[in-house]
Amino acid sequence: MEKKTILAIVLSMAVMIGFFMIQAILNPPPEYIPLEAEPQGVRPIESSGIPAPEDIQIPDTYHQEQDTAAGSLQAIDEIIPHQNIIIETDILIVELTNAGGNIVSYQLKDHLDSDRPVEMILTGDNNAQAFAVAFGNTDDILAGRIQPETSNFHIRQISSTVVEFYRNFISPAGVEFIFTKRYDFRPGEYMFELRISLNTTGTTSQAFDFPAYTLMFGPQIGPGFVRLDNRYEYRRYQVFSGNRMRNERVNDRVPTIVDTMPGWAAIEGKYFALIAIPNVNQYEIAFAASPEPGLPAASRMMISRPTAGSFRVDDVYQFYLGPKNQENLNIYERGDNSFRLRDTGLYNIAETTGFLAPLENILKWFLVLFHRIIPNYGIAIILLTLLVKIVMFPLTRKSSEAQLRMQALSPKIKELQEKYKDNKQKLNLEMAELYKKGGYNPISGCLPMLLQFPIFFAMFNLFNNHFDLRGAEFIPFWITDLSRPEFIYEFAEGVTLPLLGWTAIRLLPFIYVGSQLLYGKVTQTPEQQGNKNMKLMMYALPVVFFFILYDMPSGLLVYWIMSNILTMVQQVIINKFMAKKKAAQAALESTPVIAPGGSRKKKKINRN
Repeated sequence: MEKKTILAIVLSMAVMIGFFMIQAILNPPPEYIPLEAEPQGVRPIESSGIPAPEDIQIPDTYHQEQDTAAGSLQAIDEIIPHQNIIIETDILIVELTNAGGNIVSYQLKDHLDSDRPVEMILTGDNNAQAFAVAFGNTDDILAGRIQPETSNFHIRQISSTVVEFYRNFISPAGVEFIFTKRYDFRPGEYMFELRISLNTTGTTSQAFDFPAYTLMFGPQIGPGFVRLDNRYEYRRYQVFSGNRMRNERVNDRVPTIVDTMPGWAAIEGKYFALIAIPNVNQYEIAFAASPEPGLPAASRMMISRPTAGSFRVDDVYQFYLGPKNQENLNIYERGDNSFRLRDTGLYNIAETTGFLAPLENILKWFLVLFHRIIPNYGIAIILLTLLVKIVMFPLTRKSSEAQLRMQALSPKIKELQEKYKDNKQKLNLEMAELYKKGGYNPISGCLPMLLQFPIFFAMFNLFNNHFDLRGAEFIPFWITDLSRPEFIYEFAEGVTLPLLGWTAIRLLPFIYVGSQLLYGKVTQTPEQQGNKNMKLMMYALPVVFFFILYDMPSGLLVYWIMSNILTMVQQVIINKFMAKKKAAQAALESTPVIAPGGSRKKKKINRN
């Protein structure tokens, strides 16, 4: 039985090690380095002094003086100074430029990246082109035939949260039109509305002679990261169609064209997302991840809208650019938002997936409940661990009772092993009969351990992805973010320990090793203490997991350490209970009874 027990434990450990080998070895954790660049600060608004007339007239003169490809659209020659404008709500600080009417900075006031608001538009060596427009379709953009429009636009401030950019253009065929972009931001919402209008003007009766306009987001959503490692940060490309969310495969070589018109499309990271809802009757979605100078990776979205044959275009888009959590996304399911959107399915972006999703959702519910009682997620994790141990206690007790039965059967097992050492089939039959008579089930000793693995994996996903743990502090100046590894000393930038690749000295992994060794010492049976294989496992496995868990989220290590401590307390209580039970049984077995005929015999107790 000892061999079977060891095999079961080894297989259990192999499952866990295999999981973390994928997470921690094939995708090694990145060194967390705060971004060096200064935050994209909000620049003061400069007044251009240009009036915003209600009726815009295109000048009679047209000059092709801009550096653009021959045959492309041209802006009517006007002197429009460059300027930026700031829109601020209770949760956003948005900086827009009149160069194309694009957004160059989108900061979330309630969420921090280090000590500053999260910047949702990351730029590399080139200027940002977030929500830029190019006059052409996706193929023209990908082939490099056209570029986003960056001419300076007039600005019309509609209100404190609504701004409009407009400019006059002329096409190669001489079609004159006004191009307008109108942004509408709303208090309390991370969603905003973008209206795009193209209206032919003057005496021309010609329709637009360019095939489409393309609205683009890029080069990357924030916050800042070192690299996409699929643990601390990742990018996924989703489309929602037919009441179902689908993941699109995107690589950095070939753009992905979505062959349907989904209800919405999204680029999601670990904690934040961009979601586009096109309210137009015909469009094409494309994703691209081609490299961008000065960025670890790029993630772009393009929405191409046909214009051929049209004299007027007036399109409305809603964009959600903010935290990927149920609290902010569910309002677009209930209709409790200023856009009156309902049943959008946006909550799917933050939904837990996978076969452990039901278990993870239950654990999340209790974690949030405990946090409401005591507003500290570290304490909430400890309370959740305590709850799990209480629920698992009946199984743990059964396991201990099984070990006691195993100890009682151990001498007979050795006899059978010696007697039938050359007949494995007969040995197995005799062992099965012995277990049956002794009331022992070999699986009962390993079952509690095996059941802990789904809980552990669900906990790992919860602590690694639950939005509210991002930046959640447990112990000031030490465990300041339960979603990331803690440290007591961080090395200088670019310095790592040889071979190990460590960027900091962390305390929790060492506490974990100590608790795991003590846990093994307390829970070992007398037979296991004399078994060399069990001793090796007791000392070797904690060391192996020390390196696997070194860069894991601190919340996960807090859970595992507390789990070890609580298990030791449980085991001490169970050991005392089992010792009393064993002593009572021994006393009962040694009690003399009067046999028929007057002779005194010891009563034999049937333990079954």
